Amino acid sequence: MFSRRTFLQTAAASGSVLAATSLVPAWARSGPAANLSGLQPLSGTEFDLTVGRAELAIDGRTGPAVTVNGQVPAPLLRWREGDEITLRVHNTLDADTSIHWHGILLPNEMDGVPGVTFPGIRPGETFTYRFPLRQAGTYWYHSHSGLQEQLGHYGPIIIEPRGTDPVRYDREYVIVLSDYTFEGPHRVFQRLMASSDTYNFQQRTVPDFFREASRNGFMATLRDRLMWGQMRMSPTDISDATAATMDYLINGHGPGDNWTGLFEPGERVRLRFINASAMTFFNVRIPGLPMTVVQADGLNVQPVETDEFQIGVAETYDVVIQPRDDRAYTLMCETNDRSGYVRGTLAPRMGMTAPVPPLRERPTLTMRDMGMDHGSMPGMAHGAASAEQPAASGHAGHGNMDHSAHGQGHAGMAGMDHSGHGAAPAAPAGHAGHDMSGNDMQRHDHPQGPGVAGVAMQPVSRLDEPGAGLEDVPHRALTYAQLRSPDPNPDHRAPGREIEIHLTSNMERYMWSFDGVRFSEVVEPIQFVKGERLRLTMVNDTMMVHPIHLHGMFFDVVNGARHNMPRKHTINVKPGEKLSVDVTPEDVGDWAFHCHLLYHMHAGMFQVVSVRPGEHADPHAGHRMGHGAHQ
Repeated sequence: MFSRRTFLQTAAASGSVLAATSLVPAWARSGPAANLSGLQPLSGTEFDLTVGRAELAIDGRTGPAVTVNGQVPAPLLRWREGDEITLRVHNTLDADTSIHWHGILLPNEMDGVPGVTFPGIRPGETFTYRFPLRQAGTYWYHSHSGLQEQLGHYGPIIIEPRGTDPVRYDREYVIVLSDYTFEGPHRVFQRLMASSDTYNFQQRTVPDFFREASRNGFMATLRDRLMWGQMRMSPTDISDATAATMDYLINGHGPGDNWTGLFEPGERVRLRFINASAMTFFNVRIPGLPMTVVQADGLNVQPVETDEFQIGVAETYDVVIQPRDDRAYTLMCETNDRSGYVRGTLAPRMGMTAPVPPLRERPTLTMRDMGMDHGSMPGMAHGAASAEQPAASGHAGHGNMDHSAHGQGHAGMAGMDHSGHGAAPAAPAGHAGHDMSGNDMQRHDHPQGPGVAGVAMQPVSRLDEPGAGLEDVPHRALTYAQLRSPDPNPDHRAPGREIEIHLTSNMERYMWSFDGVRFSEVVEPIQFVKGERLRLTMVNDTMMVHPIHLHGMFFDVVNGARHNMPRKHTINVKPGEKLSVDVTPEDVGDWAFHCHLLYHMHAGMFQVVSVRPGEHADPHAGHRMGHGAHQ
C-alpha cells in the first residue's frame, strides 16, 4: 500500500494526472471542443478499436481504467442508416474482452455476448464485427465481459437518419452518464455478496422515528418499523452501490471538473443522454429550463415537454432545450437514492456557472414497493398513489387492471421467511408460454426457492409513476405513460400468447434471478418464434427497480397508446410492478435477456431468449446453456 501511494504521489507530481486527464476524448471535453459540429468523431464505415488499460483521473484522483483507443469514455462513433459497418476490435488486455452494440439490430453472431453469441475476444486477438445499419438514433456500446464496463469500457453511438431528421436543432451534445469506483468493481461486488447493505449509509435513525411519529402517529410509525424489522428489509435501500463507493461522471468528468457545453441564446440544443453507468439511476433536470423529450432508446417519440426525468441504466433519452437568456444553467444529475450527483454547466461562455442545487431528501420505500398496494396507509403514502387513482395525462388507471391471479394462497410478506433458509426447492422456471384468447391472460404460480425471499402480493402497473424520488416534486416529471411513438407500430396484431417472468431476489444473500433461478444454475432458454406476436409480462417481486434489457429486438411498451406504443430495448420495472411489452421477433438465434444493473447480472439475473424459426413455440424445446455467459 505504501509503495502504491508513493507511486501515485510521485506520478501526480510529474504530471501523470494531466496525462490521465487526456484519456477524455475531444467530444467529451468542455467548451468549444464539446460542440459536435466542431470536432471529428470516428465516422465512416470502417473502424479500428483497440481495448487496453490506462490510469483515469477523476477530480484529482487516479484509478485503473479499461480504455478503447486510449480513451474514457470510448470514441464517439457516428454512422449513417443504410451503411454496412466494419469494426475490427483488437484486444491488448491480459483477459478476454468483447463489445456489445447496445440497441443495435444486427445478426446474432455480431451481438458481442461471450458464451451466447460468440466466444469472446482472447488476449492478443482481433475480432471483426460487420453488420448493416437498419435504424437511426442515439445508442451506445460496452463490454459484456466480466466487470470491464464499469472500468470505462463504454462509448456513444450516433446513427444519422437516411433522410431528413424530423428533430430540428442548431447544436447538439452527447451526455454520457456513468459511475466509477476507486475500490474496484470486483471488491465492491465481494462486499455486496457479504452484506447487501454495505453501502447504505442512509438508514433511518431515532430522530427520524420521532419526526414520522409526530406526522403519522406513534402507533402507526411503530407498526411500520416493526414490519420492516420482521422482514429484515430497509425502506431506505433504494440502491446497492451508493455514493459511499461511487463517483459519478458526465463524459468522464466528475462534478468538480464542471463539464461545460456552450450555446448561443435562442438556439435549439439537442442533448443526447446515455446512461452508461453500472449501477446508478439518475434523475436529470436543468433548473429554470424545460426539456422536450424527442427520442427514447434511439427511436423518436411524440414530443413531451417536462422538467425532470429518470434515466435507468442503459436507457437513452434525447431532449431539446432552447435557452433564451444570456445566463448559465446547471445540468443536475442526481442519483435516485439522492446519495450523490454529478453536474455540468450549459452556458453562453466558458467560466460561467449557475447554482448547484443541494441534494434533496432521500426517498423511502413504501408498501406499494413491496407489491402490497396500501399506499394510503398512514406512514406509507410517501409519493405512492392508490391503485384506483386515475393515471396522469388521461391514461388508463390501475383500477382497470386485473390482479386477481396474484396473491392466491399467500398470507402476506410480513409473515414470510425472508432468510431463504429452509425454503422449498426452486420451482421450474415459469416462463413457458400460455395461449391467449382476447384479454384473458393465463398466469403461473409464484416461483419459490432459496433465491426468492418474497413475492409481490398485489403487483400493479406503475407506468404513470416517474420513479423513486420524483413522485412529489413540484414540477413535471416524465413517465412511461406519456410516451407515444410518432408512427404506428409495425405490428398491430394482438399477442397470440403470453410469457410471464418474475424478477426475484434474496437480498440477504445477494442472489438475483429470474423466476428464482440464477443463470449459473443451467436453465432452459426462453422460447420465442420468428414472426410471432407475443406478450412478455414482467412482475418485480424485489424491492429494487431493475432496468431489463432484451438483446436483438425492440419491444412495444403496453401503456394504453394502442397502435402508437413507445418502442424500447430497455425498461425500468419498479418494485412491486407488473408491466407488459409486446414483441415480434425477427432475427433467429440466441439473445441475452438480463437486468442491466451490472452486479445483479453478474450475480445471476440473466437469461437467454432463443428465437427459432417455425410456426409454433415449444416451451420445452431448446438447448441448455452453460453458466457464465455474461462473465
